[in-house]
Amino acid sequence: MEIRRALPQDFWELLHCLKMRSKYVVLLVFVVGLVIIEKENNFISRVSDKLKQSPQALVEANGTEASPAPAENGSLDSLQELDATFSQLKSHLRNVTLQLVGDGDPGPRRHVLLMATTRTGSSFVGEFFNQQGSIFYLFEPLWHIERTVTFEPGGANAVGSALVYRDVLKQLFLCDLYILESFILPAPEGHVTPFMFRRGSSRSLCEEPVCTPNTKKVFEKYHCKNRRCGPLNVTLAAEACRRKQHVALKTVRIRQLEFLQPLVEDPRLDMRIIQLVRDPRAVLASRMVAFSGKYETWKKWAAEGEAPLREEEVQRLRGNCESIRLSAELGLRRPGWLRGRYMLVRYEDVAQAPLQKAEEMYRFAGLPLTPQVEEWIGKNTQAARDGSDVYSTRKNSSEQFEKWRFSIPFKLAQVVQDACAPAMRLFGYKLANSPAALANRSFSLLEEAQPSWVT
Repeated sequence: MEIRRALPQDFWELLHCLKMRSKYVVLLVFVVGLVIIEKENNFISRVSDKLKQSPQALVEANGTEASPAPAENGSLDSLQELDATFSQLKSHLRNVTLQLVGDGDPGPRRHVLLMATTRTGSSFVGEFFNQQGSIFYLFEPLWHIERTVTFEPGGANAVGSALVYRDVLKQLFLCDLYILESFILPAPEGHVTPFMFRRGSSRSLCEEPVCTPNTKKVFEKYHCKNRRCGPLNVTLAAEACRRKQHVALKTVRIRQLEFLQPLVEDPRLDMRIIQLVRDPRAVLASRMVAFSGKYETWKKWAAEGEAPLREEEVQRLRGNCESIRLSAELGLRRPGWLRGRYMLVRYEDVAQAPLQKAEEMYRFAGLPLTPQVEEWIGKNTQAARDGSDVYSTRKNSSEQFEKWRFSIPFKLAQVVQDACAPAMRLFGYKLANSPAALANRSFSLLEEAQPSWVT
């Protein structure tokens, strides 16, 4: 085949006359080369098809096997080798794809982010995804970043922390667990660490083959709950992540929804964001128990009333409520990049109807709700009494979600209502105008959930 026959003669005369500069000539030659390669590929494909069809045609016509090609005909051998190479490549790519999407149903790989703040019931709701066998679930992996990277609140530093958190989240969703090794202290040795935060809260990190044999004289600070495992091998954990069908993460350290736009728009991810909120009066009451030392000022003021609350304490509360409200308002506005990928959930609704809300969250995420999840919800939402551990996920959920009303002083509730009124109105939390109204169980502080909260 001659190149000049494939292209018009006028083309070559025009090229000669123009005397283009060298960089344009190089570009033109590159384009011409692509045309030639495409033509040659089409030619080889046609010949290959005919050669592969000819033996079959002879078999059908003569009823005998086709004679082998002459040894001196190297073209057929080369084409057959090329065909075999492409078949092997296709098989390899298929195996890689199966590894990436998991060994089960090769459906779309979902990436679910449960976004909350402390003491909003996120550990409890996170178990809805932790109990699903095809989901690789991580509990608060950003804890390590918060412990090792210091950011002052507000301004550019707050933006910097959000960007670091976001970039680490992206790598974790892509099963690059090695990113955590830069933040775990002490640093892992040989990709092995006994200091993975709350490892026992992630079933995927306590299953085989991630659960390696227990190692004597190695103390694992956050050990698995129901079985003894050796220190966490990050490589095995990353491989387990790639084998699972989906990935879900729970974090209380991301509050600015707008910073997650690059993750939602990343073509490698299929993101679903669930923002969990709770009545801020209940959150404060719970934090005063769980983090008692950090709320000594609040407790003294509530009990003694001698000194007013420091203004920075109230401002911090107001800032927390506002960041949650702004993120929720952004999600509910349904911008194009977030449409169909954001869901707002109130903890109180989950506590009153856990199975129904679990079904709604799974439907939103495009995931199947398995019998294992339903069984866990049944066992852990109808306990005779709540677990004594402040981090317990075993609760009588329909009774406990309003217990805070009888433990928080009304004057504290008023401070929260003044600081968080815009967020409370958005989420449907009613204000109490008296101590009697706050303690009156027949007076509901919860408005009906809005269907528009699922986008």
